[in-house]
Amino acid sequence: MPSSSRDLLTKTAARAVEYLDRVGDRPVKAATTSADLKKVLGGPLSKAGEPADQVIDRLATAAMTGTVATAGPRYFGFVVGGSVPAAVAADWLVSTWDQNAGIYALSPLVSVVEEIAGDWLKSIAGLRSDASVGFVTGCQMANFTALASARHHVLRNAGWDVEARGLSGAPKVTIITSDESHYTIFMALRLLGFGAETPIRIPTDGQGRMRADALANTLAGITGPCIVCAQAGNVNTGAFDPIAEIADIVDAHSGTWLHVDGAFGLWAAASPSRAHLVKGIDRADSVASDAHKWLNVPYDCGLVFTKHPEAHRSAMSLAAAYIQATAVERDPHEFTPEESRRGRAVPVYAALRSLGSNGLGELIERNCRLATRMADRLSKQNGVRILNDVVLNQVLVRFEADGADADQLTRDVIAGVQQEGTCWLGGTTWHRMAAMRVAVSNWSTTDADIDRSADAIISVWLSRSRR
Repeated sequence: MPSSSRDLLTKTAARAVEYLDRVGDRPVKAATTSADLKKVLGGPLSKAGEPADQVIDRLATAAMTGTVATAGPRYFGFVVGGSVPAAVAADWLVSTWDQNAGIYALSPLVSVVEEIAGDWLKSIAGLRSDASVGFVTGCQMANFTALASARHHVLRNAGWDVEARGLSGAPKVTIITSDESHYTIFMALRLLGFGAETPIRIPTDGQGRMRADALANTLAGITGPCIVCAQAGNVNTGAFDPIAEIADIVDAHSGTWLHVDGAFGLWAAASPSRAHLVKGIDRADSVASDAHKWLNVPYDCGLVFTKHPEAHRSAMSLAAAYIQATAVERDPHEFTPEESRRGRAVPVYAALRSLGSNGLGELIERNCRLATRMADRLSKQNGVRILNDVVLNQVLVRFEADGADADQLTRDVIAGVQQEGTCWLGGTTWHRMAAMRVAVSNWSTTDADIDRSADAIISVWLSRSRR
């Protein structure tokens, strides 16, 4: 390697380490504006180019104020994990190797790593050892891939080749979802030609769990191909649909595929005290999840599993004369919507190997305990109400005061916490109520981080409630 390249990479590694050293102590919010970032990073593109070290310095300096500290221990927005050190280091190697992970011939190492990591993941999740695995960008594409496989399977069983003939003239496929399915399910259905507004929505209980009795009543009146979408981990409450009961109902209805969206909830399987929440998930025909959430690997990485590898491969692959396929080794592109793709299974491998199954279980247990700690701290304040049963890592909070609009008050507290900067969390609307949503998903979050964040939330709440 030329010395200039070696110097550049060494300097870049130092800037990356500097960023990570500070991410735990800095304000979580970004400390600049888009206009300021455009001044620093924008302007006309030069004809001659700029020295590479200056380009990296410009980016690294802008990142100190222009990024949100999502990798840090007090980011509780959405469901965003950090990245365990081994996964970050492995991701650096992935960029260094610059492998196209589409086919075995392009990267034997990544293909083998996918196979090994996939087997470990199936074991952790309690899925069948012969299930197929795809490493995609995120749970949106995992849901898409799973439902494309489902579409192939149920229509093939009805005598229709959807990949060759499309949906025009095909037998009707009935789609059934929960009333609180994540929007990525409906986006996937839209992309697959089913339409986002066509599913039958099954009502939920007070925690957002699909009502199995209502599903049974609905399925009793359905004939022909059918796909049921259940959920492991409600995005607001963390609650789980009764998967085993749903699987019993689906098994009794011929021609029906059961898909489970387990974007973050699937990882409960790694936790000794919470594995019961995913009981029955091994009976699902497909499961989708994110690794960049609770496994704490860098963006982007989603996971899709099916117990019908032939349907999975048929839905995703199309032969080309120039592709050097192999009859023996695994070609990863056959299980994803992508052809050219980075080796995103490598950080997964590194995270799993460094944590071990016990370490991963402890990470999940700790985050759930910390979510309960946050709920307990906040609930002791007058006017602060926890809306959900804290069964996982999600806490829904509402702020109420006599004579005040609780929706607006809750939104004001959320905005105040975001501006204050100790932690960052978002808002949602749940059962027609505005709520603060706290998701504890980071490997590095400690009791002290929860207490410090709870103190900041309470301080903002008290300042708003006294107005």
